[in-house]
Amino acid sequence: MDPVTADVPTPGAPGAPAAAPVRPDGRRTRWAEHRRARREELVTAALRAITTHGAGLGMDELAAAAGTSKTVLYRHFTDKEDLYLAVARRVNRLIVRELRSAVERASSPREALAGIVSTYLGLVEADPEVYRFVVSHPFGATARDPERDPVQRLTRALADETARTLTAHLRAAGAADTSADALAHGLVALIRSAADRWICTPDRIAATDMAAALTDLAWGGLSAVLARPADPARPAPEEVP
Repeated sequence: MDPVTADVPTPGAPGAPAAAPVRPDGRRTRWAEHRRARREELVTAALRAITTHGAGLGMDELAAAAGTSKTVLYRHFTDKEDLYLAVARRVNRLIVRELRSAVERASSPREALAGIVSTYLGLVEADPEVYRFVVSHPFGATARDPERDPVQRLTRALADETARTLTAHLRAAGAADTSADALAHGLVALIRSAADRWICTPDRIAATDMAAALTDLAWGGLSAVLARPADPARPAPEEVP
């Protein structure tokens, strides 16, 4: 037994004094908020530097382009991976927010798919260097822990959003929706792979043209496998004797 606390009544026990409310340390709270704000400022500076100078910047170049030093960066980020993850999380939040806004305006599964494709490609084209920075894992980040990989997390977020949208539209139309989740993940893999290849093509076509072509390709496959309500006017397939 600890001799210092042996005779101190346990809080809440009979005869024990009521525990005094714990007041937050104002200075500590202000300092934590300052550090959080400073981290966000450095993430913004890093994004601007990547946009201007390209996805291949190292930590020294990132610090210089951001108008600070590598020592300051390491004061707010534990290592290169921490900075990479902070940048990737910011980009992921933007993409998911814009995609949700796009699908909320859709009135049909095809329109929702077109919104997802056009929004994603538009964001990629708007800042291709930042996109390359995120998907290329420039500092070897997350190699030891795939669950922390922001690219995989973004892919799952896109697929989940696509699945929710498709499922809602399918249910409203009276169609079966049991395959929507798996189909959505397949569609997102198609969209991401196409976007990665397209953005690296020097003479690439416009984002609007690529979005239209990719939507046609994806919808052609999706519409062929989605279950539809039975159509009385459609003849039933002949039974095999």
